[in-house]
Amino acid sequence: MAQTQIQETKIISADATALGVFGLSLITFVASTQKLGWTTGSVYLVPWALFLGSVAQIWAAAVDFKRNSYFGAIVLGAFGLFWIAVATHWGIANGWFGAVPANADPRQFAYACLGYLIFCVFITIAAFEANKIFGAIMVLILVLLLSLGLAGLGVNPGFFNSSAAWAEFCISMLGFYGAGAIFLNTFFNRTVLPLGKPMGWVKKG
Repeated sequence: MAQTQIQETKIISADATALGVFGLSLITFVASTQKLGWTTGSVYLVPWALFLGSVAQIWAAAVDFKRNSYFGAIVLGAFGLFWIAVATHWGIANGWFGAVPANADPRQFAYACLGYLIFCVFITIAAFEANKIFGAIMVLILVLLLSLGLAGLGVNPGFFNSSAAWAEFCISMLGFYGAGAIFLNTFFNRTVLPLGKPMGWVKKG
């Protein structure tokens, strides 16, 4: 009896983390200019939120799911969805979907930020076990989300809006470095720019 040979084909996907981190860096940089008063309005923030903040990160997350890269898949996917929601929020506020209803309550965005804050506490623990740059970015994201949430609920908005602006700007700067480091390190297959070793606080099983 003839034996049937089974041939397996393995599809290798490239690491898309640099693309996802760049998407986060670009949208936080552009959005921070509005919070810092360097630019005005949110109309022209929407394309960058949709394509860099959302599509780039979700695309990178999809690749990471295929590569079984759990951390990147979940984190990039979560923030990609976040920026779709933010872009939609801005679109509604700018009247793109019709007149804003009188009972629209923007404080709901503040609670969404606080909800993300809760999840990001867990992400931050894991981020420090990936590398120090990711850990530092997540600490700044915690500051950003807390500041946006409290400012949106009317708690000392002057201070917390300023805190959110500078936290977001710093996220973008660290993110640009992180994206560049990942790109170069992966391309040259060696450490060109260091990301910082994991903290080693929590050991994996």
